[in-house]
Formats: sequence, structure tokens, C-alpha cells
Amino acid sequence: MIYAAEEVRARFARRGLSFDPTVEEIVRGILEAVREEGDEALDRFSRDLDGYPVEEVPKRAWREAYEDLDEDLRDALETARERIEAFYREEARGGFLRAEGGGVLAQLVRPLERVGVYVPGGSAPLLSTLLMTVVPAKVAGVREVIVASPPKVHPGVLAAAWVAGADRLFAMGGAQAIAALAYGTGRVPRVDKIVGPGNRYVVAAKRLVYGTVGIDGLAGPTETMIIADGSASPRLLAADLLAQAEHGPDSEPWLLSPDRALLERVEAELSWQLQDLPRAEVARQALEKGGLVLTKDLEEAFALANLYAPEHLSLALSDPLPWLEKVQNAGGVFLGEGSPEALGDYIAGPSHVMPTSGTARFQGGLAVRDFLKVIPVVGLSEGAARELAKKGALLARAEGLEGHARSLDLRR
Repeated sequence: MIYAAEEVRARFARRGLSFDPTVEEIVRGILEAVREEGDEALDRFSRDLDGYPVEEVPKRAWREAYEDLDEDLRDALETARERIEAFYREEARGGFLRAEGGGVLAQLVRPLERVGVYVPGGSAPLLSTLLMTVVPAKVAGVREVIVASPPKVHPGVLAAAWVAGADRLFAMGGAQAIAALAYGTGRVPRVDKIVGPGNRYVVAAKRLVYGTVGIDGLAGPTETMIIADGSASPRLLAADLLAQAEHGPDSEPWLLSPDRALLERVEAELSWQLQDLPRAEVARQALEKGGLVLTKDLEEAFALANLYAPEHLSLALSDPLPWLEKVQNAGGVFLGEGSPEALGDYIAGPSHVMPTSGTARFQGGLAVRDFLKVIPVVGLSEGAARELAKKGALLARAEGLEGHARSLDLRR
């Protein structure tokens, strides 16, 4: 179906994460049980929900899974790791130390000690998710990265753990895995931060444990928005929309263009390509969540895209680079038809863990900075402290904090 811009504007403007209170009530009970009972509750929920008790998978099993892979797939995993690592080694770390007459001011940047990475199970083994989360953490200098993935862990995930350089891997999934990582049990160490996507129970668990541990964000259904002009290929556009749509029935694939004829050709191409797509029924449901939108011009298309704040924004334009300055809200941007979002999912370089549900308005994709913390350092000389104490005391008394003011008065 082709929508007019005005038909979708209000919908785009009110996007945001939503949470099911029934799911949260269930998850809260799981979290409390694991926090109180530890491994006993962890194993109980794992048996009941996944059919197996929790176990740590030894590294020799990772290596064997890697060695059993087809040689071409091993090469693809290695290439993906190399590109992800190279991309994140370019990221600025920050930090400084400035010494002057008034003393020392500094900003220390330190990696987190221990991070938990959640890799979903389900209908598809997400080898790529493991690479896209573990590798940036290792580049940041995280000492120990612990992977959790539902049992039985797919051999491809084990192989990816070997390639990425993870430190430990537990066969555990769902809210119980998030609880174990957040609170620690006899077998599972407590982590400082949990990253990675998951189903609504995993997302609810991450939301509820935030404060006990850090999290990277709360992921909703995946989404892609394409802005195209008349130069774009209807065949490629349809393929890119379906690549997003097959993720799940709640995915949102959108195409925005001022060219009605192009939209009509894409609509016909979608019907054609759906005929032999293995996950066609899933894709059809997702296409109903998204759609094709006719805009007045490209300016309006970019305004709508910034309002929507997509996880993935693809610019299928004859000359996309000049339009990059128009992008304000997006998890990641893909320039031209030669840079499809599907490449970003696997091997381009940046992590595919990106903000969804409009959260790209205030949050970026997973990066090295997510595994670092900043510690300011103040070391003033006696003279500088004396000079600043009078004004500091004035500010303290303006806030009604006499104890602060008196502490500063003693330095004058």
C-alpha cells in the first residue's frame, strides 16, 4: 500500500518503546527468584522454559565447532571480525591530563571489568550478533566478556565465540540469564553491564535490572527506512525491504520517495519476490507494519525520516553523500544501493546493535564508548583552592547547603 506523507506523520511522531505489564510481572518474579535462590532457581527456570539446565560450555567445544565449519564460512567469520575490529580501533577514546599553575585536572577513561553479552536463540543462530557485541568490548579493553545464549547453543554461535575472543559462554537464555548476569550466582559471575538484543522477556529483564548493572539500551522490533529517488532499482529496493521484513512479523520496512512510479514498481516487485521467499508469511506481516510513502520531495522524506528516527536509514539516491547532512536521527546510515543494510548486519564493520523504536533520537549504536567509563580527576593547588573556595561557598549557601559552605570556608 502506498501512503501519503500526511497519513504517516502522526504515527512517526508518537513512536516509542512500550512495555507489557503482564510480561514485566512474570519477569519480575524470575529476577527475584534468581537473586534470592541463585543457581537453584536459574536451573529450574532453564529446565522449565528451555528444556535444559544451565551449563558452561568449555572453550574446547568452541574450537571444535569452529574447526567443523565449512572453510568458506570460517573465512567469512574471520573477515567480519577483522572489519569490526578495524572499525572500532578508529574510535576516539578521549581522556586528558592538564597540569598548570592551579594544579591538575584530568579525565581518566577506563574499560569496564566484566561485561555480559546476550545472544538470542530462536529460529536463527545469530553468529553475527556475537561478533558485533564481543569484538567492540574486546577492542575497548574489557577484561572478561561472558556470553549467554539459550541451550542448546548453536555450533555457529560457539564458533563465533572462538573467533571473537569471548572469555566464557553459558548455555542459558531468557530473563533468567539476565538475572544471573546482573546479580551473579555460584556459577555465573556478576557483570558490570549487559549488552545485546533479545525477545520481550529479555528486554523487560534488562529494563528491570538497570541500576544494578548498566545496559546498552532496550531493543524493540528491528526496522529499516529507505529514501529513494527515481534512479533507484525497484528490484534492489524490494530485496532490501524483504531482507528487513523476514526478521519477524513486528519488523518495520519503510520506503519513502517523491517518485510515485518508482513506488508502484517496487510494490509489484515485492509481490514477485515474495513468491519464493522461505519466510514469506513472516515478511508479509512485517510489510503490513511498514509501507511505501509518497513524499512531496526529498526534503520532506528526510524530515519524515528524522521524525521516525529509524534503526537503519538507507539512502538509495543517485548522489547520497550531499544529503548526509540532512540526517539527524538514525541508528546507522547506508549510502547508496551498493551499501545495503544487509551488509551492515554481517560484515561492513559497525555493530548491527542499533537503537530502535525511535530511540535513535537520543542514542547511538553500540560502540567502544559503551564499554568505557569516564572518571574525572581534580587535584588543585593550595592557592587555586583558596581562590575558588570563596565563590564555591557562595554557590553552596545559595543552595542552602551550609555544610558544603563551611567545608570551603576552611580552605580560604
